[in-house]
Amino acid sequence: MAVLEKKEALEFLNRVAAGLANMFGNSCETLIHDMNNKKSSIVSIYHGQVTQRKQGESLTILGVKEVDDFFEGKDLVNCLGKTKDGRLLKSSTFHLRGDDYHYALGINYDYTHLAMAKASLEEFTAVGQPIEEAISSSSNLLQDIFDECLKIVGKPVVMFNRGDRLKMIELLMERGAFDFTKGIPIIAEKLNISRYTIYKYLKPRA
Repeated sequence: MAVLEKKEALEFLNRVAAGLANMFGNSCETLIHDMNNKKSSIVSIYHGQVTQRKQGESLTILGVKEVDDFFEGKDLVNCLGKTKDGRLLKSSTFHLRGDDYHYALGINYDYTHLAMAKASLEEFTAVGQPIEEAISSSSNLLQDIFDECLKIVGKPVVMFNRGDRLKMIELLMERGAFDFTKGIPIIAEKLNISRYTIYKYLKPRA
């Protein structure tokens, strides 16, 4: 495979940098470093407002923990970076070497607003337990309340008279049984009476 000459390599990297910056917009900074000239390493830069850097400035490293790898010429992909004012960056660096050159293409994408949007969406879409579990839990708790009240009345439902039903409904109401979803139809079925009868018993106590 033929190695690019220094001028050709720089022209190629510059086209890639310009294309990426244009493709991903103002939040995407791309730049080319001359790794052999660290005091004035930035050969070209696009959307430099992302990190507040300009052509001709010295070599700086954003979001790179593997500093030795960076200077040894190993590519670093999708690293977390931060600007001086705390904005979040996705940073990647790709090296290109020849006999008389060592260039590095840097890509820094400011995703601060996207991270904020993600956090908002996560909060907005957060849910609790599945509705099937919630319904099951409510049904179990309602059954516990019903059993407790039945024990107080002291006789099975089949032996209830009107006074027993009134007492049972009063006990259930005190314990919030009718506040459950579908509490009235469930209790009506357990007491072997109609919903209308439940409403009639509850009405004078409303």
